[in-house]
Amino acid sequence: MNKSPEAHNGLMTSWTDVPTRRLSAGGVEFAYRQLGPDTGVPVVFLTHLAAVLDNWDPRVVDGIAAKHPVITFDNRGVGASTGSTPATIEEMARDAVTFIRALGLDQVDLFGFSMGGMIAQVIAQQEPQLVRKMILAGTGPAGGQGIDKVTRITYLDTARALLTRQDPKQFLFFTKTANGRRAGKEFLARLEERTSDRDKAISVGSFRAQLKAIHRWGQQKPADLAGIHQPVLVMNGGSDKMVPSKNTVDLDRRLPDSQLVLYPDAGHGGVFQFHEDFVGRALEFL
Repeated sequence: MNKSPEAHNGLMTSWTDVPTRRLSAGGVEFAYRQLGPDTGVPVVFLTHLAAVLDNWDPRVVDGIAAKHPVITFDNRGVGASTGSTPATIEEMARDAVTFIRALGLDQVDLFGFSMGGMIAQVIAQQEPQLVRKMILAGTGPAGGQGIDKVTRITYLDTARALLTRQDPKQFLFFTKTANGRRAGKEFLARLEERTSDRDKAISVGSFRAQLKAIHRWGQQKPADLAGIHQPVLVMNGGSDKMVPSKNTVDLDRRLPDSQLVLYPDAGHGGVFQFHEDFVGRALEFL
């Protein structure tokens, strides 16, 4: 287990102690963290429903930051970022582009997980010159089968988690098998490794706005993704119940230049369950 931070220009670059920074753009003060080398195309992480900065798996962040600059941020109205949370994926994508441009970047790689993968698809379509490569995990195309059921599944599993005093992510991200249960516990423990300068939890209002955005995405006309010419790595667990895995297969089929990886006995959080394999593949792809 490698938790030893590396220093770049005197900055500690371990996810557990990298400082949270602030950037004002488009009337929003964005909270973000940046780590890894000072050169190379940055990998911008786009996060999932209800997530704040502290919901990224430290093994994934540190693994990719070992070779590439990594930038993670709270979208508008989420965590420590100001403003009100948009209720459409398209607006979230515009906010992400505003943030990326305000950092002075003219080309990035995107790692979009779940809702973040939906945002990444819109960015690649609307700002193609901004995006070099994309990794899309646990996500699906607009109008994808079962995506509009996310709200119901999320509320059911959140209630189940409350009753059993567990984290909803144990149910939503991982399978019910022994492997899945163990992977979930290990993932949730890793999320607690950062102890100081932790982010604010998402508000109920922001959470509802995000659910509305995902629901709308699921009800849209199926997207034509033929215009996305960037290389894409499409990944998921083989048993995702939040964004059913058939959407990941469908996404791979619709994209002109993509490769597909489905992890066995894994759910929505497959890339976190198989984080070592995922980081290896991501580094090779990038």
